[in-house]
Order: sequence, then structure tokens, then C-alpha cells
Amino acid sequence: MVTLVVATTLDPASINPAKALLTMPGWHHPGLVFDGIRSFINGDKLRLLEHDKSIIAEDDLDQRWENATGERVDEIIFLSKHTAVSNLPALTIHPIGIPHLKEGDEAPQGGRPGWAAPPSPRMGQWLILLKKIAQSHNLIPEFEITLEATHHGPVTSKPTMFIEIGSTEDYWKREDAAQVIALLVWEGLGFGEEASIGNWSSKSERKKVLLGIGGGHYVPRHMDIILKDGAWVGHLLSGYSLPMEDPGQSKGKPRAEDIGGTWKQAIKVAFDATEAAFPGGEILAHLDQKSFKSWQKNAIIEFLGQQNIKVGKPADFH
Repeated sequence: MVTLVVATTLDPASINPAKALLTMPGWHHPGLVFDGIRSFINGDKLRLLEHDKSIIAEDDLDQRWENATGERVDEIIFLSKHTAVSNLPALTIHPIGIPHLKEGDEAPQGGRPGWAAPPSPRMGQWLILLKKIAQSHNLIPEFEITLEATHHGPVTSKPTMFIEIGSTEDYWKREDAAQVIALLVWEGLGFGEEASIGNWSSKSERKKVLLGIGGGHYVPRHMDIILKDGAWVGHLLSGYSLPMEDPGQSKGKPRAEDIGGTWKQAIKVAFDATEAAFPGGEILAHLDQKSFKSWQKNAIIEFLGQQNIKVGKPADFH
């Protein structure tokens, strides 16, 4: 089984970390070229794919690599830029998908409406490692180290995460940031002095996995638990990924089935994808309680119960 690391030449925050990664020992140049995509080989487990399109434009790279090589893909890591209205420097990690969109909706940043990739089980532990490496390279406190909520494509079917440098061109081009991202991948996959981290096993003593529901794009209340406890983390659905139609002045407490919008679809898709990434795990929904109105929170909790999805409190993830 192999790990695919994917970069595009169109994005300095993508190709520069890839170039830094290629300076590490053991690479074979070049590997297979398929569909115009160049590959580089390191041992029997690591593959770097480099293309010339938008990072979200190449769907099904996992399946296409398997078809071209016969190698089974275990996970995918995309290197990319991050944009934010704040323009502040940041290093971010996030799962991908657009589970809240309906069939036929436009997908402006890739992916397929109503879809989410299995989230990489590595995300929580790699966030902690990223902070450590960034600190050692003096990028903190200049750069914020954070998770982001689930969003955008491309379509994949294997555990996937994006690792990004933000938030303006000056930061995208920073060589020190690129080096930190390259080291995160190298050390996180176990090519450095320590063993790889974030490897899920159904035999893990800690089986509880956080499914984040609610909050803003940078999911601070979910991230507090992950940083404190090193919790396993699955999909992270911010408020904008939970469209709920306000029941208005309806009599009595509105029922989950009476509240329109694609919020139920988003939760179910995110849960199923998280469950696929953590076979044998116990998926617990963690709600950002303060981000919901009472009718929203009640409806979500009712729906979670109907789906036999347990709600977890912060103490449950210790």
C-alpha cells in the first residue's frame, strides 16, 4: 500500500513543499508518467505526484494510480495554498468534501455534491506535530496552526487530507513554511528518526473519534479537544455546511423531519465517511453548542439519535 502526496506547479504553496520533500533521501527520479502527471518514487510506500492543473481539478487520482501501476493506495495528502479574508499567515490541515450540496448544485471548488472523502486518521496527531515543527523553525507565533472545516474537492475515495500554507502570495512562497510542511510529511509518515504517527488500527485502545458539528470555519471548540487530548478526528462540519430552514413561529418544538435544508444529508454523509476511515472506531458527534440556536441544537440531537449516532462531551475524548 502506498501514500500519494499530490502537488501542482500552478501553486507555490504546493510545489515548494513538494520540492523540499524531494530533497530528502531515497527518491527515484522520475517515476511513471500517466495522464500528463509526473511521479516520483521513494521506497515501497511513498509516491509524489506532480501535475499542472488546479489542485482540486484532478479527480480520482487514487483509482487512476491503482489502474496505472497495480499499487493499492492507502491514503492521499494534497499540498495547497490557503486563502482567507484576514490575509494572515497560517498553516492548516483539513478533510475534504461538500456533503451539504444537492445533486445538480454547482461545486465551485471541485468535488461532487453530497460527497465527502474518508478523512485521514492522521489529522489530529499531525496537527500537534505541525505545531512542534513550526515552533522549532520559529514560525510561531507569526503563523497560526489550525484545522479547517471540511470543504472542497477533488473527488477521492481513500483517506485524504489537505495541508496548506496561507494566506497571501508572500506567505505561499515562504521557503521556511515549505520546509516545515515537507518535514511534517516526512516525519509524520515515519521517514525521519521516529515511527509514523496517526496510524489508525481497529485494535487501538482509544477508539473514540470526534465528528465535529457546528462552529466556524476554523472549528476552535473542536480543535481545543484535539490539541488537548490528541483525539482522533473525522469530518468537521461548520455551520455553513449545515443548511437548516428556520421553522419560524411553528407551534411547539419543531421536529427534525420538519426542518428543511440539507443538514441531515451533510451529517449522514460525514458520519459514513468518518466511519469508513476508522473501522471499528466509536464515532461521537461533538457539537459546538454555542453556535446553534435552541431549535437547531434540538433538531440535530434528535436526528443524531434517530441515526444511532452518539453525542460526545469533551470529557469523553480523554
